Amino acid sequence: MLSASHVLRVQRVAVSRGKRALHDLVTLPDRKPIISYGTPGYSAVSGHVVTVFGCTGFLGRYLVSKLARMGTQVIVPYREEDEKRHLKPMGDLGQIISMEWDIRNEEQITECLRHSDIVYNLVGREYETKNFKYSDVHVNGAERIAKIAAQAGVPRLVHVSHLNASTSSTSHFYRTKAEGEERVRDAFPAATIVRPGQMYGCEDKFLNNMASWPIWWKLNHGETKTRPVHVMDVAQALTNLMTIPQFPGTISLPGPRTLTTEYLLDMVSSLTYTPPSSAPVLPKSIALALAKVAQAPWWPLISPDEVERRYIDDVDVPGDWEAVGVTPDEIENHAITYLRRYRSAENFVRPVVFPARSS
Repeated sequence: MLSASHVLRVQRVAVSRGKRALHDLVTLPDRKPIISYGTPGYSAVSGHVVTVFGCTGFLGRYLVSKLARMGTQVIVPYREEDEKRHLKPMGDLGQIISMEWDIRNEEQITECLRHSDIVYNLVGREYETKNFKYSDVHVNGAERIAKIAAQAGVPRLVHVSHLNASTSSTSHFYRTKAEGEERVRDAFPAATIVRPGQMYGCEDKFLNNMASWPIWWKLNHGETKTRPVHVMDVAQALTNLMTIPQFPGTISLPGPRTLTTEYLLDMVSSLTYTPPSSAPVLPKSIALALAKVAQAPWWPLISPDEVERRYIDDVDVPGDWEAVGVTPDEIENHAITYLRRYRSAENFVRPVVFPARSS
């Protein structure tokens, strides 16, 4: 039998673990209370139900991981069964709920978001296919998700665009991103528009592509200015938005510094212990012609619009990192983690010497 003192200690522990505080309560615009409970972490319950469209993409996996680690129930819409398998272990039992969807199917979109108190739209395409053009995804798809979210009474919508989104851009990718923002605002006026810069990370198409195909990054003689940002910083910023009841407007999330492509290529070369690429600088006309020919295979290769983007500098706008409670990190602090695998066994002991920094 348990002694009276032991029972009292057990009761005290139970009460202390179940203790509530003011910060555990969040009231959404529709007066719906969100109450979190449990010890912080993987097995807690944040009280939020979140839908992440585009969860199987580069940014999506990190956002789902951060949300699930807080005890959030995450709806992960997927198109192909194998694409979402890695998301299941990110949350506790029953916290990661996968649902099949199609961006053109309004009924499926409704089912994916009707129980959520915040919806993230991370859907995007870096190249066009015969089934999905830029406008199908960035404009019509974004508008459809925003319209259905408004009709379903979802309190929060976070739409991820791009730092260089502009209706006057020479890139069709950037133009459709800007048009998609306008359609989202019309359908969901209180939406939060997030504009991150070029993201880098483990599975990126930025540093990895520079290490594999530097010839395509030497376009414009490496003078194109970019503001790369760590994908983990962007994911954390999106996660922090969940705790803010309302945040209408646009949030720009560029990297902390402006770097030239030439500097980045030199950095990749120094970290991978490979000599600088001796490939010639292709004229823009030839690069565009080769990119058009590269559309013949069924697998994705560089597209003409990607070539066009190699000549566009990132916009010089201040970052809104303080608003989301994140301090972006320098690319030099993380590049070695993602580029080490490209080193050669013949010269692995060569010391790393970074090139001179750009402005």
